[in-house]
Amino acid sequence: MSSIIKTENLRKKYLLEGIYIEALKGITLNIHKGEMVALMGPSGSGKSTLLHILGGIDIPTEGKVFIMEQDIFSLSEKKLARFRNVNIGFVFQFHYLLPEFTALENVMIPIQIYNKKGAREKAENILIRLGLKDRLNHKPSQMSGGEQQRVAIARAVVNNPSVLLADEPTGNLDTANTQTVMELLKELNRKNNVTMVIATHDREVAEYCDRIIFLRDGVLQA
Repeated sequence: MSSIIKTENLRKKYLLEGIYIEALKGITLNIHKGEMVALMGPSGSGKSTLLHILGGIDIPTEGKVFIMEQDIFSLSEKKLARFRNVNIGFVFQFHYLLPEFTALENVMIPIQIYNKKGAREKAENILIRLGLKDRLNHKPSQMSGGEQQRVAIARAVVNNPSVLLADEPTGNLDTANTQTVMELLKELNRKNNVTMVIATHDREVAEYCDRIIFLRDGVLQA
């Protein structure tokens, strides 16, 4: 089975008030195409830092990240941005929807960045698939937390990414909405063969995944 995500000796240090904090301490891992992986660990373990580096949002102090065999940090800033937009989707605990835009407009943005055709149709289709047919023209303030998170998922997957990275995607949701969101993610994983890495504190969320990776103090636990 081929690796779609591969890291080699990832390290990340931050300078905080004159002191270096090592958030990641030599992370080497392989994630196979189509896997749905849970990333678990206590707060401060490095989960978000690892996700951000896997997605090319943050830069490691040392080490390499390969996505689809591409060494992403060998790319120019412009090419990396393009690679991210085409191949990687992000879902965060806080949805980061643009408040002045409707659900439909928020989901259209990733497609419009590179002037792709059919933005409206693609955005409508994915929102309808996620049960938001009656919310297309609603702004975030007019939607529930669960609806906003589904819009965020739609925005993350509208470009049919090969990889979806989710950082505590159910952290602000109640039990019913958590179940809805995870069932949607599982469906996308199975039907579209989207590889997923989901950082979570929730064991029930992790049980939707094929594999659980534990991280503590910046180190992978056996």
